[in-house]
Amino acid sequence: MGVVLLNPQDKTAVKNKLGLSLPPLNLMYLAASLEKASFSVKIIDDDLKRWGYEKIAKIIEKLNPLIVGVTATTATIKSSLEYIKAIKSLLPDVLTVIGGPHPTFLPLDTLKSLRELDVVVIGEGEETITELAEKYERKDKKGLEEVRGIAYRTGSRLKINRPRPLIKDLDKLPFPARHLIPFHEYETSNEEAGGMITSRGCVYSCEYCSSSLIMGKKFRFRSPENVVDEIEELVYNYGLHDIAFLDDTFMLHRRRAQAIADEIKARGIDVSFVTSSRVDMVKRSILEKLKSAGMSTIYYGVESGSQRILDLMKKGITLQQAKDAVKAAKSVGVDVIASFILGYPGETPEEMDKTIDFSIKLDPDYSQYSILTPFPGTPIYYKLKKDGLLEEDWDKYTVIHPVIKYEKLGLSKELVKRKLVKAYFKFYSRPSYLLKHTHMIKVFLETFYRTYIKPNLPFRDVIASKSA
Repeated sequence: MGVVLLNPQDKTAVKNKLGLSLPPLNLMYLAASLEKASFSVKIIDDDLKRWGYEKIAKIIEKLNPLIVGVTATTATIKSSLEYIKAIKSLLPDVLTVIGGPHPTFLPLDTLKSLRELDVVVIGEGEETITELAEKYERKDKKGLEEVRGIAYRTGSRLKINRPRPLIKDLDKLPFPARHLIPFHEYETSNEEAGGMITSRGCVYSCEYCSSSLIMGKKFRFRSPENVVDEIEELVYNYGLHDIAFLDDTFMLHRRRAQAIADEIKARGIDVSFVTSSRVDMVKRSILEKLKSAGMSTIYYGVESGSQRILDLMKKGITLQQAKDAVKAAKSVGVDVIASFILGYPGETPEEMDKTIDFSIKLDPDYSQYSILTPFPGTPIYYKLKKDGLLEEDWDKYTVIHPVIKYEKLGLSKELVKRKLVKAYFKFYSRPSYLLKHTHMIKVFLETFYRTYIKPNLPFRDVIASKSA
């Protein structure tokens, strides 16, 4: 076995508290690039299997790979490092590699936290992991020092190499290695299993988001033909007729979005898909075009019902644009999911209520609420850290636990948590809403039970996982 790629258990994530998991699209992309370079690859998804550190380490010991790569978010970084520690204890010569958003922004801190960790991949990983594997396999004398886009351990020293340029032509990337994943074992909706990414990068600078810092400020996109080729693979090879475009800004290039719709229709593909968009990018005409090609749902990041808070976030939108975007989607028969953030630094309790009321006034089909979580790499993270306003217990960075020291801002963590619960109950308990969305009655009753009668599962977890 050449390379084993591992998705760790995500004990704090919404999906896992319900026993659900999503196929690791990021690892499938890495695996496809490695396979293209003639490496044998195995993906182990312990967020699906739930085997734990020791069993996973014993399985990998039998495979005896050249390299083990683990992915990590902020909420899973501690868990990811535990896997590496267990694996290295059985395979001391294996090259241990970690990547993902958290280690990308804190590469040296990540290396320092575990001596068994050898390499951190920074940012986009397909080209980096492939070059790393090729050089390690050849036992190249110059070794890791020539691989761009990594931080690594050499003896007792830690080094960071030059950054790797972003991939210019995304069409050259092979489609994700979905053949390495047992799709039938995932208890999730088809569109989640059929997730795909058609573009990378974001030109915006929202204070709470790190996307543009990971994938670049330039919008890079795949050609419509290449995108629809992958849709055909999902439909005809995997039987997935429901797809989610997981791009940050799918609608940024409206002509390309329209061309994708035209290509789907020209090939006669029977598919239903979910897209996302900023509220200032949509027009009724493009929504109609996408609807005719199969778009069923659109996701809007509205984030606040206070213009002052939107401006603090540097969101670059207005409340009126949010109203217009939701209205346009509804007018063409497309379902709307809207997301909102509570507890932004400087926000008052009254402004949180304003956001809750605004979400109800917009009346999307589903609302998702979260507590502002300043992930490493985001501008708001560095500001709050500088002012001593952060708790860095990474296990709590789940968007449902407050990690800001709100008491120093004149609020309290308990107040922010109460606002989160209030948001979900006020939105989803409306008789008019439940009459329109009768399937949510069962969800609401189950949520009430789990929140007040058996409070071992936060309110948001049930709703978010079943309505998204």
